[in-house]
Amino acid sequence: MKKTNYIIEEIIDQYTLEDNNRPWIIGFSGGKDSTVMLTLVWLSLLKIKNEVDEKFLKREVWVVCNDTLVENPIITNYVNGILEKIKVAAIRHNLPIKVKKTIPRLEDSFWVNLIGKGYPAPNNAFRWCTERLKIKPTSRFIDEIVNSEDNDHKEAIVLVGTRKSESASRAKSIKKHEIKGKRLTKHPLQKNVFVYSPIKELYLEEIWYIINTFESPWGAEKNQLFNIYSDASADDYECPTLVSNKEHKSCGQSRFGCWTCTVVRKDKSISAQIENGEEWLIPLRDVRNWIQEERNNPDNRSDYRRNGTLAAIPNGGYVVQKHRVKILEKVFEAQKKINDMGIDVELINNQELIAIQVTWYRDLYFDFKVSDIYNKIFNKNLDMKQHNELIKKEEEILLSACENNKEHFSLIQDLLKLEKSKTIMMKRRGLIEDIENRYKQFITA
Repeated sequence: MKKTNYIIEEIIDQYTLEDNNRPWIIGFSGGKDSTVMLTLVWLSLLKIKNEVDEKFLKREVWVVCNDTLVENPIITNYVNGILEKIKVAAIRHNLPIKVKKTIPRLEDSFWVNLIGKGYPAPNNAFRWCTERLKIKPTSRFIDEIVNSEDNDHKEAIVLVGTRKSESASRAKSIKKHEIKGKRLTKHPLQKNVFVYSPIKELYLEEIWYIINTFESPWGAEKNQLFNIYSDASADDYECPTLVSNKEHKSCGQSRFGCWTCTVVRKDKSISAQIENGEEWLIPLRDVRNWIQEERNNPDNRSDYRRNGTLAAIPNGGYVVQKHRVKILEKVFEAQKKINDMGIDVELINNQELIAIQVTWYRDLYFDFKVSDIYNKIFNKNLDMKQHNELIKKEEEILLSACENNKEHFSLIQDLLKLEKSKTIMMKRRGLIEDIENRYKQFITA
């Protein structure tokens, strides 16, 4: 395909410029566009190595994949496998390609914000998830690359798989930022970062043609990605492809993302996957739908924001504690159903569970324990406190020192929990204020 050859030659030209110590950062999601972009970059590097001179392979190429920790599990497994293949193949081909997986900070994770802090489930009016889960993790890594001691220019180039034909708005956005006669544009948010869109002129038909006819440079199975899109199709739109295969199912224009996404009205991709045989995803779909349905239930919301100010509308503030507990129970129940089917899935990791408990303590909620909720659902003994016998003895001594005054005993226990929460999170800032708030709560009770 002439257009593909042209793109490869352009990438070679751009890569071998004299300023070639500015690292390239490829945003890789594992989807069709980023897969094609990485394929063409890989083929370009191989051509430089085999037909030009290996000495020109100086510029580092980072394949950066962001994991929100709430991705569709099928996509997560697929992408993890692909990233491992990329690592191995880069070494085998002796190419300057490195892989980096970014994740949100603990305090920014979806569950810590939703269940821990009581943020309402995201919607178009309050879409707090995108920046925390997607933008910030990758931006931090790009900043590290830009400010690296090995980067003389203190600049980096981000390669994105955007295409003009995706939509009218995407074409308008590309045209707005591109500079006539220039391949690179300034990054709209980050200093000293440029954007390069090598496949912006490709059409969807050409994307699928490359996926279905080119051998994967890192050894991925040729039909694997196509089949994932096929299984996630929720409409009758047939993937435009020059490869004629009557056995190919409709693959639609599905977009994969977080299985928890409540911004969209319905998660068509996960529903289609269920219809195509992935019935173990039903608990995820059901709990996502339940979270969305309960989002604006006035009984589940406070009149206040987390900062203590009144919300703009009644019952428009944070999620009340009782409902946060209910959400956690629902997620645990969904995980147990999937685990009982023989599928090993962990929906909330242990660090997030600890952070949720810590946040509840900071919000002066001491009546609920994450470990108790876990034990009830899974019928297991998950206890975040160690040395149970020793702790039990300490509690007996403390109760005796309080002369069996259970209110004083409860107060001191809560203060100790606040202190321990600061130790766990390694942040002592705000501890005095938390202790004062607990005293006020005790006095006014």
